Amino acid sequence: MKSQEEYLRRLKKWLRDTEDVPLEEMADFFAKRLSDYEEHMSVWEKSYRLVAESVPDECRKILDLGCGTGLELDHIWKKHPDVEVAGVDLCRDMLDKLLEKHPDKHFTAVCEDYFQYDFGNKQWDAVISFESLHHFLPERKKELYQKIYRSIKEDGVFILGDYIACCDEEEELLRDVYMRRRKQSDIPKNRFVHFDIPLTMEHETSLLQNAGFVIENIIDEDAAVIICRKPVGAVRN
Repeated sequence: MKSQEEYLRRLKKWLRDTEDVPLEEMADFFAKRLSDYEEHMSVWEKSYRLVAESVPDECRKILDLGCGTGLELDHIWKKHPDVEVAGVDLCRDMLDKLLEKHPDKHFTAVCEDYFQYDFGNKQWDAVISFESLHHFLPERKKELYQKIYRSIKEDGVFILGDYIACCDEEEELLRDVYMRRRKQSDIPKNRFVHFDIPLTMEHETSLLQNAGFVIENIIDEDAAVIICRKPVGAVRN
């Protein structure tokens, strides 16, 4: 309890200290930080490996949402060197770096908003996303999870690695600040900005289950890795 209280105290202080810092558009935020992005994200190394280990051996086609420079794919391709991947990201510079790292892989780079991109129907053995979806409100995630569910083959998996709010207070605090700062800056609804608004584990898994997924496992390490499966014989559209 004490550690959670201390965490929330520091979070509130950080929010006060950064109150006047303008929110950055998502693609611009990551493009500006490309040079040290992989070093910065190395704190999640164990979780990247867990995502790769959770990909089924029989997997042949993967859709990666918010793939960035492909840190999770670095590990997946070690285990599945021939797997075919489509990676969707808003930042062209990140995708270019991924292509530069893995020129020999079966990889399709898609520089697009994954809320708008057509995932297809029953097309993927696995959909993955790491440290990307905590930037969106639950209403948008509900829509996205339903879209992911439709795009996965029967018995396929959705592997979500992400930042999870420690409690309702953190979730509500960050969402309130996010909404207020968007309103103050008059940011249009269709413009993505970089600000963390994670859900609690209860709320995250509820959205996934309501979309039709069965939660197979939750590995709550540095980042939480949630392994979901689309059941065989699923009839939900």
